[in-house]
Amino acid sequence: MRTLLSKLGIKRQPAAPPELVHTAGPPLQGAEMAVAYFSSRAGGDFSDFARVSPYRFLFGLLDVAGKREESRPVLLAAQECFRSAGAELFGGLDLNEAEVMTELARRLNREIMRAAGGVRSCPAFAGCYNEELGTVCYFNAGHTPGLLRDHSSIVELPATGLPLGLFSLSAAESRIVGLGPKSSMAVVSRGVVEAQCQTEEFGLAGVKHVMTTGAETATALSRGILEQVQDFMCKVPTHNDVTALTLLRGD
Repeated sequence: MRTLLSKLGIKRQPAAPPELVHTAGPPLQGAEMAVAYFSSRAGGDFSDFARVSPYRFLFGLLDVAGKREESRPVLLAAQECFRSAGAELFGGLDLNEAEVMTELARRLNREIMRAAGGVRSCPAFAGCYNEELGTVCYFNAGHTPGLLRDHSSIVELPATGLPLGLFSLSAAESRIVGLGPKSSMAVVSRGVVEAQCQTEEFGLAGVKHVMTTGAETATALSRGILEQVQDFMCKVPTHNDVTALTLLRGD
């Protein structure tokens, strides 16, 4: 192909380098949320956030197995289920957040299997931020651990169940954590922790380090994590999707 193009006098245009993209969530009461990723997305990462009640804000990061082309129908179905089921389940005033989050995991699990026509592994971390209480009710279905930082330590939020899309009756348990003033939460994709420089991985340790640098906004924290991944690898990461979703609470 290169020889034919040369004979025709046509120069192949180099592909545009991947860009670091960031999106800030809508205004929250006393908090901020943002997500960042590189534009060269080839895997099955899917992130989303949406207001589901006057004081509840739903967010999630899912990783559907397979290349983006083949996983696209599953991604679209999961996103539609995430938003519609989230709005329905969290729409009531008197509800048990843990029970509702577990039901959301069940519905996502069923929809992923339906859209995939069978088994399709989908690690997922989803949470609901309660602005009145400053809490996050979450489930971690076989996903990279979430990280919760306060003034003195960083705590890992490990898996509470198996990845979605594997078993029809599988459901991840839900748990609740509190965010004090100036606390932050970070959820990153597998591509972040598996980023390599020679034989060394960026790992959760790399994410924790960025969380201690004093980022003042959620956008700065999300971007900072991915910029550190790029610096660590000495190149733009293309080994997998790399996504960082963060929640930052103010004073």
